[in-house]
Amino acid sequence: MRILVVEDQRKTAGFIRKGLAEHGHAVDLAGNGRDAESLARATDYDLILLDVLLPGQDGFEVCRNLRRLKVTAPILMLTALSSTEDKVRGLDSGADDYLAKPFAFDELLARVRALGRRPRGTNPRLKVADLELDPATRKVVRAGKPIALTAREFALLEFLMQRAGQVVTRTAIAERVWDIHFDSESNVIDVYVNFLRKKVDREFAFPLIHTVVGAGYVLKDTRGEKGYR
Repeated sequence: MRILVVEDQRKTAGFIRKGLAEHGHAVDLAGNGRDAESLARATDYDLILLDVLLPGQDGFEVCRNLRRLKVTAPILMLTALSSTEDKVRGLDSGADDYLAKPFAFDELLARVRALGRRPRGTNPRLKVADLELDPATRKVVRAGKPIALTAREFALLEFLMQRAGQVVTRTAIAERVWDIHFDSESNVIDVYVNFLRKKVDREFAFPLIHTVVGAGYVLKDTRGEKGYR
């Protein structure tokens, strides 16, 4: 997922960013409400982690502003203010969930997974031909054979499967699977697509990941179709 973390404490922000990145998420950081609103208007985030105690306008105000700006991404508020009144205020300002500090990182990951599943309904499993991916358990199986993927490979495959049958550009992949600091001149996307092909396609009866020359990539069962490679 592409996640925006709004946190003014650099050490805390760095800790959260590192942990989320290790689980395959692309993470952007904002240290205040103004930067958060600017990034959220420009980028279609899957989730926003929003601290309450920010310099200038607090997280409650930022949350209300984001909703007024029609930002629909789920918002998880993170704060040391843990009273029932504070939680109610956060939810009433437009947040989807509220996690009090200090928190166990495993709990944060569980909340992130839960909020990330909401738009896809109660059954988040993705299936294309004989390839299956379960975001909840992070398991990938093809033709009954488990496939071990790194966090970044999993994120890339999940993105391709969510858009199965659609051509996705390298720019779209960079925006969703990597973060705002991604080097557009790098060939890292092509490298990771090749990693996936070796694991997802090479030992199976037919390929699912295809290059569309001059456009990008598509994950699709193209048996019987021409023009794919």
